[in-house]
Amino acid sequence: MNNQKTAPRANVRLLTQMGLLTGLMVLMAFTPLGYIPLGFMNATTMHIPVILGACLFGPKVGAVLGGLFGITSVIRATLTPTLTSFVFTPFYSLSPEFHGSWKSLIVAIVPRILIGVVAGLVYQLVAKLVKQDAAAFVAAGFLGSITNTIGVMGLIYVLFGEQYAAAAGESYQLLLGVIMGVVGTQGVPEAIIAAVLVCAVGKALSAVYRRLNVFA
Repeated sequence: MNNQKTAPRANVRLLTQMGLLTGLMVLMAFTPLGYIPLGFMNATTMHIPVILGACLFGPKVGAVLGGLFGITSVIRATLTPTLTSFVFTPFYSLSPEFHGSWKSLIVAIVPRILIGVVAGLVYQLVAKLVKQDAAAFVAAGFLGSITNTIGVMGLIYVLFGEQYAAAAGESYQLLLGVIMGVVGTQGVPEAIIAAVLVCAVGKALSAVYRRLNVFA
């Protein structure tokens, strides 16, 4: 009987916390907090709540939150497009030559779902092996963030390489090097920042949630 009563309460707690993270992500998505304009594309901090949700509540929750991240990026790219927004939304075309398609949804959504899956699994694995929350949060933050950068830029190269290079004013032959440069100069620092933030915020939230029996 106790288990039967506890399960619904645990589900309600989980849905409540997911609701809070979802609300935070929606707020970030449509303010400068979530997307930072860089001219030809946007940097993002939207992966932080996804990674936190994955660490605290598991890879399935992380995948759901990652999917929400992907959907907001499609909406954002449609409503406030940059030069290369066609790679993120099928509803925007820079010109007849540079246009989105169904492949844009793959670029925008699939890597974001993988953020939550990777971060959740890494957190669980490191926490089990090292038995230290801080190390698990750092590993999940770094690898979850780098999954986003490599996944998005890799899919852009595979699915939209020539269009993306032309729209960005780059040679297609040099595009792979440009992408590797983005991963190194933007993706790695972004991942380090994510590791620090996820560790700091994750440890604080984890302590609060345990006191409130959210994980019960």
